[in-house]
Amino acid sequence: MVGAGMTGTLARSLLRIRAPHEDSRVAFVELFFDLVFVFAVTQLSHGLLHHYTPVGFAETALLLLAVWWVWIYTTWVTNWLDPQRTPVRLLVFALMLGGLMLGVAIPDAFGERGLLFGVTYAAMQVGRSLFMCLALRHHNAANHRNFLRITIWLMVSGIFWVSGGLAGHEARFLLWGAALIIEYISPLALFWVPGMGRSTTTDWDVSGGHIAERCGLFIIIALGESILVTGATFAELEWTGPTIVAFVIAFVDSIALWWIYFHIGAESVSHYISRSDDPGRVARLAYTYLHLPIIAGLILVAVSDELILTHPTGQTKWLEMAALVGGPALFLLGNIFFKRTVYSHLPLSHLIGLGVLAMVVPACLFLPPVSLAGMSTCILVIVAIWEHVSLRGGAAIEEREAHAGQS
Repeated sequence: MVGAGMTGTLARSLLRIRAPHEDSRVAFVELFFDLVFVFAVTQLSHGLLHHYTPVGFAETALLLLAVWWVWIYTTWVTNWLDPQRTPVRLLVFALMLGGLMLGVAIPDAFGERGLLFGVTYAAMQVGRSLFMCLALRHHNAANHRNFLRITIWLMVSGIFWVSGGLAGHEARFLLWGAALIIEYISPLALFWVPGMGRSTTTDWDVSGGHIAERCGLFIIIALGESILVTGATFAELEWTGPTIVAFVIAFVDSIALWWIYFHIGAESVSHYISRSDDPGRVARLAYTYLHLPIIAGLILVAVSDELILTHPTGQTKWLEMAALVGGPALFLLGNIFFKRTVYSHLPLSHLIGLGVLAMVVPACLFLPPVSLAGMSTCILVIVAIWEHVSLRGGAAIEEREAHAGQS
């Protein structure tokens, strides 16, 4: 009886009803789901701080790729599914539990909790995809075939996730790396399966504004992690001159990062994807892939905030430099290519900012961490101001043209 009831429920459409030329709104249950990833991002940054070595960097990078991928896949799925329907909400709650288990496993994912991480990750990816196959079966033939192909790819990668959880440390890294390679190349290969052909980006008829808003919220999560680290760490320290300066630098740093991403770029790309004839292609590039260096940069910034608060003075080490300079550099690099999806040129302010950050690297040998962080923050502030001034005129022209078109 239960199975028949569920089948009957899924026979009725679980998909969003979208009006022409309107974007789907982000539902509260989606925001609720995102809260789990506040914990996951916190675990990633804290894990890197506790294993601040080249091996720790590599392991954190692999886990970040996994966390981002399971989140962005869920974002695509909830772009199509109606979050007001009970079966969809139950799916989201189940994925929340899985995300929480991933977060719990992250600190010891390459130790005793490797199997927990691998099995949970594979179950989330495959289970969500199977749910989509059922939800689409009678309502969208092209996307149903698309998710059949996706499920096959995820089942193959799932073998590597589970096998890696059972393997030793070095073999685990290689097996999980292979799993991520499979999953990251699958959208580029359009999920080609022998005998089933490949998907097309037009099959991925997404609500561009919805995808843009969800990714913006993930950026807020990562920025929030940086602020949480700053506040919690500063509250436990003795308030000396260097720690107060480090606290102010970390706060201004967060504002500059927010300004660079949200002030102009996020809105421009959101409008662009909403007007695109092939929003699936734009979403695959701009949000699925090009947000990764942005997120990685923000996590490194969160690490650098704690480093300058706990060790503001003394000689800067090379690994500390990777966070103090590498975090802002990764963030700017990701924004360069993200905004390139809209602009006909690479943002000059960001390119100059990257160049100046590179020039700062030799100063690591002579400056204490708090001074180096101050220089990096000043560069980000200048980039934000430069972009604001240079694009303000263009934005005003675009707004006047939009009003003229409506009148």
